[in-house]
Amino acid sequence: MSVRRLLAVACLLASGTAVHAQDHQHMQHMQHAPPVQSTPVPPVTDADRVAARKPDAAHPAHDNTLQSFVLVDRLEAFDGDHSGQQWSARAWMGHDLDKLWVRTEGERTQGRTTASDVEVLYGRAVAPWWDVLVGLRHDFKPGAAQDFLALGVTGMAPYKIEVQATAFAGQGGQFGTRLEFEYEALLTNRLILQPLIEVEAWGHDDPQRGIGSGLSQVEAGLRLRYEVTRQFAPYVGLVREWRFGGTADQLRAEGEPANDTRVVAGIRAWF
Repeated sequence: MSVRRLLAVACLLASGTAVHAQDHQHMQHMQHAPPVQSTPVPPVTDADRVAARKPDAAHPAHDNTLQSFVLVDRLEAFDGDHSGQQWSARAWMGHDLDKLWVRTEGERTQGRTTASDVEVLYGRAVAPWWDVLVGLRHDFKPGAAQDFLALGVTGMAPYKIEVQATAFAGQGGQFGTRLEFEYEALLTNRLILQPLIEVEAWGHDDPQRGIGSGLSQVEAGLRLRYEVTRQFAPYVGLVREWRFGGTADQLRAEGEPANDTRVVAGIRAWF
């Protein structure tokens, strides 16, 4: 046998002996090591069984705690054919499925209130992001005070368009509808562009309130706000109003323009 082969055999025998010695030392260490302490699983109690049971409520995913929300959507001054102030706010209080809503809109021009209304409504969630509302609306201005029954929906349409649609039935067979569509485009984390379209239509002429039958008014606005905090944001914007039909005729008869373009500045806040 050559010297090279003898060296190879010797190396194999030496490596095998070293591995055997390491395995023997490892086994001895495992035999003398202290046993691992494990925490036993506690037995299941009646309280555990109650907590694991599905709730009996029809909507177990919903929370029944009382919550509230107040949004001053628009509190602004404007300048156009007339200068003045305008507001729009809404609030609710209740649970996920049932809420009490309060909404109000109004306008002041030349130091006097020219339009003002408040709605008190019961809201019931009927689908994700959608509530059906029913209640009363009271108009303080224009003209003599009037009361209406109100029925509508509010919620989030596809593409994150906020929708408010309400129908009204009032004294003397008067009926009407108000539609509002709103969207928020995030230009940055704090700079937000808010387009808004509001439409009103009425079934009968109401000269005391300056309303004609049919499509009465369309308002389109574009407001740019900066959120100093998430709950407080000043804004500036541009609003265009169109009046139609009998409503426009009454304004022209009084020497007022049927259409108006306004520059607005205000604040938006919620809590």
